[in-house]
Amino acid sequence: MVKARILWVEGKRADSPSFIPGLRKKGYSIETVSTGSEALACLLDVDPDIAVLNAASMRTSGKRICRSLRSKMDGLPILVIADPQNSIAGDECANVVLELPFTIRKLLNRIVPLLPPEEENLVRAGPIRLDVERNNVRCQGREARLTPRLTSLLRTLMAHRDEVMEREHLFREVWNTEYTGDTRTLDVHISWLRQAIEEDPRNPKFLKTIRGVGYRLAV
Repeated sequence: MVKARILWVEGKRADSPSFIPGLRKKGYSIETVSTGSEALACLLDVDPDIAVLNAASMRTSGKRICRSLRSKMDGLPILVIADPQNSIAGDECANVVLELPFTIRKLLNRIVPLLPPEEENLVRAGPIRLDVERNNVRCQGREARLTPRLTSLLRTLMAHRDEVMEREHLFREVWNTEYTGDTRTLDVHISWLRQAIEEDPRNPKFLKTIRGVGYRLAV
């Protein structure tokens, strides 16, 4: 089970050992980029639970990058790894500033309180997060309420992510019926799901139509 998604910004020539392998072993999903501009470019696609900026590896205080991230995704927790000689400790642009050196245990102790509580009812697939109890979906910073049927349909697609799902199979599994003579109802529900998760429902990035067969959730 993936614990959380971290956007990790670290220069290519970091002097200190990387914490990334250790965090991945702990079950965290980490998307790494090497510049602030790369972080901004992928921010909505990654839709992280937290951003970690290794400012010490970039010979910067990280203040400008922090403020840029905050302006694009308000409410995103940000942790900065700082060089003591170039630290922004006390600045409100970051939630936490850790000055080198420190252990991975200390890093985890500061990351965990910034993360949303783990929920047994939360299903993830790529940037899509589905709360099956509250019938709520979040994708790329957008949230939407779903009907129970839409939740069931999306959960099924997420369970078979990147697989081509035949229309008849989806209809039987989500509507719990063997009658599949008219699957237009499925098409309408797919359209509603696209309204919820796609930036441009007419040109879907995630929920693809496989002509003559069915649908595929590409994450």
